[in-house]
Amino acid sequence: MVEERTISGKILLVTGGAGFIGSNFIHYWLNKYSDSRIVNLDKLTYAGNLDNLKEVEDNPRYEFVRGDICDRELVDEVFQRIDGVVHLAAETHVDRSILDAGEFVKTDVLGSFVLFEACRQAEIEFFIHVSTDEVYGSREEGFFQEDDPLNPTSPYSASKAGGDRLAYAYTKTYGLPIIICRPSNNYGSYQYPEKFIPLFTTNALEDKPLPLYGKGLNVRDWLFVEDNCRAIDTLIRRGHFGDVYNIGANDEVTNIVVAERILEVLGKPKSLIKYVPDRQGHDLRYALDCRKIHDLGWKPAKRFENGLGETVRWYEEYPDWWKKIKEKSKEFKSFYETYYQKRK
Repeated sequence: MVEERTISGKILLVTGGAGFIGSNFIHYWLNKYSDSRIVNLDKLTYAGNLDNLKEVEDNPRYEFVRGDICDRELVDEVFQRIDGVVHLAAETHVDRSILDAGEFVKTDVLGSFVLFEACRQAEIEFFIHVSTDEVYGSREEGFFQEDDPLNPTSPYSASKAGGDRLAYAYTKTYGLPIIICRPSNNYGSYQYPEKFIPLFTTNALEDKPLPLYGKGLNVRDWLFVEDNCRAIDTLIRRGHFGDVYNIGANDEVTNIVVAERILEVLGKPKSLIKYVPDRQGHDLRYALDCRKIHDLGWKPAKRFENGLGETVRWYEEYPDWWKKIKEKSKEFKSFYETYYQKRK
């Protein structure tokens, strides 16, 4: 185990901090480290939402910079005044990547490249590159380890694999202090309502159909977002540069069970579940061996059966947050109509 790195007084850049995981991480970090500062660099695409950060917008230890990680001049300027990076900016929705992969390649690969180049020129102490478990592809049995081959099957996972391997290459070639992590499916508050759990929850709250792919037998390992934030924190303090770490909760649940549990929490009928044709290239199962990060002292604290209930209740308690998106966002309406209406 490496000697624990000092956090005190550090300025941390979070890319994509107005998104789901990014905003949760910013809340977590500012609450835990009272003498550390955050710079949030976010382009504010359709999924970036400053409403996620209203509680910290006036915090003197928080700064928001609107900009694109592909903007080299801006990125170089920001890198001159930070100590470390948590790189979360990405296009992440598999379904959108099937419709149009271009933005995924641009942000997830080219954007990551721009950040790595800036890292070469600046004195950065650590760089956490957040990848995904989807880079491994599907696995019917057993668990993926960090040194297993990557076999991405969607444009999204392929673009993330590209950024993942660039991170590794820049560490080996230039000796940059990069750590790669591959989390499983995150869930929790502030998740854009096109994703599975918030979409099904908010649809159920509106008594609308829950469009479930295929037979609902696809399996995911569900990781509570705050547990993921704690894992990233652990890697910042104790992770080995140049290494890859899986982050999962070992909470494997089929999609049909997730849908049914959401309905149970809300007291809604199972008749709201509507089976629709499966999406193209839909991976059956993701599962991670996480012993490597366990050895650093991290383990998940929230079990899915508890975390799902808390998450569903959050969306029930804050309807103004998601209704603003579902009712007023042209990006949400356009995608939903294009992608789901044709599955009637």
